[in-house]
Amino acid sequence: MLAPRVIPCLDVDGGRVVKGVQFSDLRDAGDPVEIAASYEQQGADEIVILDVSATPEGRGNAVATVAAVRAVLSIPLTVGGGVRSMADAGRLLDAGADRVAANTAAVERPELIEEIAAQFGTQCAVISIDAGRRNGGWEVLTTSGTSRTGMDVGEWATRCAGLGAGEILLTSWDRDGTRKGYDTELLSSVSDLVTIPIIASGGAGQAIDLVAAIHAGASAVLVASLLHDRDLTVADLKATMTQHGIEVRT
Repeated sequence: MLAPRVIPCLDVDGGRVVKGVQFSDLRDAGDPVEIAASYEQQGADEIVILDVSATPEGRGNAVATVAAVRAVLSIPLTVGGGVRSMADAGRLLDAGADRVAANTAAVERPELIEEIAAQFGTQCAVISIDAGRRNGGWEVLTTSGTSRTGMDVGEWATRCAGLGAGEILLTSWDRDGTRKGYDTELLSSVSDLVTIPIIASGGAGQAIDLVAAIHAGASAVLVASLLHDRDLTVADLKATMTQHGIEVRT
């Protein structure tokens, strides 16, 4: 087993890092290049950039931002938001992304996952799933959380794994930005169904939340507000994980 990864997430809108609650009420959090470089220095294992307004605005991802961030990073970079086609994926990879994450477009046309995996390799194909609680389970949300699909999250995750997705970025819409902890029930439910790695996202409020997510089946933990607000550093988070018997990458 590979050691779990700690992955800062940069939600980007208009070339700036933003943070909100349940994908809304966004506030400015700084320059993505400066922030990404800082997190790598703190010990981040990877960086994720999500262009949060690309899909709602019907445009492609901000490639210039990706290229600028890539120029200061030596760690892996995953980029999502506005990935609708193979051409979109290719542009992001050319700009320096190591992986691309698709959500809305993959729900609308699942073949996109197969195409990205076939052309660029399974390791490049990340499926981003935004999950909202409904009737005792979870349904897939799209368009930055504004559209409810009625699709069961577990069934969709299983299908995506079968289509060639190499990893699942699993975000709890209900917990996003709340700092109430990851939805460990959601993580356990999906991790029981698939064998590909799951990145836990949405709700980290303290270092111990990362420990709970790993114990629930996550292979990696996404962190945003906790770092953006400078409550803790990546090194602080890894120290707590180590104290609780979780081997981390150095």
